[in-house]
Amino acid sequence: MVELITGGWRAQAVHTAATLGIADHVAAGRVTDADLAAATGAKQDGVHRLMRLLVAMSVFSGDGTTGYRNTDLSRLLLDEPGSQRDMVLLYGEEFYTAWGHAAEAIRTAAAGFEIAFGTALYTHNARHPEFSDRFQRAMRAGNLFFAQVPSVFDFAGKHVIDIGGGNGQLLAEILAAHPTACGTLFDRENTVETARANLSANGMADRTVVVGGDMTVSLPSGGDVYLLCRVLAGHSDDDVVAVFERIRAGFSGPRARLLMLDRLVVEENPTVLPALWDLHLLMTTGGRHRSMEHLSDLLDRAGLRVETRFDLPVETTALVVAPA
Repeated sequence: MVELITGGWRAQAVHTAATLGIADHVAAGRVTDADLAAATGAKQDGVHRLMRLLVAMSVFSGDGTTGYRNTDLSRLLLDEPGSQRDMVLLYGEEFYTAWGHAAEAIRTAAAGFEIAFGTALYTHNARHPEFSDRFQRAMRAGNLFFAQVPSVFDFAGKHVIDIGGGNGQLLAEILAAHPTACGTLFDRENTVETARANLSANGMADRTVVVGGDMTVSLPSGGDVYLLCRVLAGHSDDDVVAVFERIRAGFSGPRARLLMLDRLVVEENPTVLPALWDLHLLMTTGGRHRSMEHLSDLLDRAGLRVETRFDLPVETTALVVAPA
């Protein structure tokens, strides 16, 4: 029980290390308590006590006298591409605050984020560019399964429409693995410029079109493959069915498919990660993950069916969906 109820303290210790840039300082040779205190502007006693806990948690190794050393865990806190620093910062700040309202969120089914900040997460996102940038970087850091997506479906020669494609990371991965494919990224107006810049930086400018809009209103047509990667959780069943219907109407032909990438909850013998992320959605967007049975019912209402299923890392599921 003590392990469970002190989990938030452990998370905040890791968040503090990310905020202070401890891993970067250690990598730069500032390895003693005195060095880290001078580099971060913190009190040496506070640094020592923080690092003692992080060493006990195996985030760092060593000690404050002979010197601390980075581990595989602490290297994920480095301020560099591919790290999880932005994810740690987001989860330790705004999302931590949202979880502080968990009891009220569960009693009322209102999003903890909206209770804490007075506005919905995506509205807050649109109004605060700095938060929006960090949110997108954090989501990218959590996309640990993207590298395997190009291998679960034959995208060769296909027009791929990525709905809610964010910064374009997934679409770029697919197009890099399938040089004959082209893509359209569709997302909210406040994200499309970032997506356009990232796709261009990945050499995909001539193979992609970026379109701003709202999937609950309209979608691009003519796709051979439509992608829905973790974008349905914040929407009602009726809205999801309407999105499915728009996708089916937009299919380029009978061989077109929808590829869904998401976590599925299981009611019998549940595992922790999908159940935890489902509750996290209540804290952040007021949304939810759905079970396989629930999604199948919604697809059926839109004239679609699950054709094949694949398991991906971090308990993510890929569903290939065809016309019924």
